[in-house]
Amino acid sequence: MRLKIAGIQMSCSDDTGKNLKKASEMARYALENGAKLVAFQQLFHLPWFPANPDEGAFALAEGEDGEAVSKMKELAKEGGAVFVCPMFEKSYGGKYYNTAFVIDADGSIAGKYRKAHVPDIPLWREKFYFQPGDTGFPVFDTACGKIGVQLCWDVFFPEGFRALALKGAQVVLAPTAAAFASASKWEKMITSAAIANGIYVFRVNRVGGSERQRFYGKSFLANPFGEIAIEPTGKSDAIVMAEIDTDTVSEARELWNFLGDRRPETYGDLLMGEFN
Repeated sequence: MRLKIAGIQMSCSDDTGKNLKKASEMARYALENGAKLVAFQQLFHLPWFPANPDEGAFALAEGEDGEAVSKMKELAKEGGAVFVCPMFEKSYGGKYYNTAFVIDADGSIAGKYRKAHVPDIPLWREKFYFQPGDTGFPVFDTACGKIGVQLCWDVFFPEGFRALALKGAQVVLAPTAAAFASASKWEKMITSAAIANGIYVFRVNRVGGSERQRFYGKSFLANPFGEIAIEPTGKSDAIVMAEIDTDTVSEARELWNFLGDRRPETYGDLLMGEFN
């Protein structure tokens, strides 16, 4: 299946309403240019509040019936496209997660992925805000085929990509919020995940930020052969468009049969977590 996909990287102000309007306008432009799968950056319409612990920032969290998800559901249905919307989620149980809502082309919620690996490093104090995800690594069967999500820090843990590939994912969206001189690390991890699992991986990064923490964009697409199919973009607001062919997934897995040559019976040490 041939498919046009779009990644939207944008700067965010403290005005979430303006951010949501801007994201909607950029998404609509992508739809007008044929995109059928639209992915946003991590915490797509919010300022980067996890830079510091702040109790007041919990007011930014929404449920799936909140303004942002509701707006994106309308837009997805209008454009007949699948949207991947990373949010600050307040669950019905009162817990908070870094969550990507996957909205299908009919405007319904196909499901959600809650970020599994939550960092706590300077300017990314995410453990203060987010519980570790409890969804596992779901694959969403959408109008655009089978897709998965890995959120930012997840990219550095290969288990998530492998689980998604084994469940049939053809495309994995990787919304991020990366800054400083880390671009080469992300490129290495994402291209290696693509080739090791025979999948497309689309990294969508933030731009803008503060003087202390400037997000650099450079969103890009890696194909199932581990090649960069769309070169990294610049550091400004941008819509990254690409056309993919999901048949390439089966071609890559036939030529590089890493999944078929796995030996899970030998991986017990990994599950036990016991190393000298």
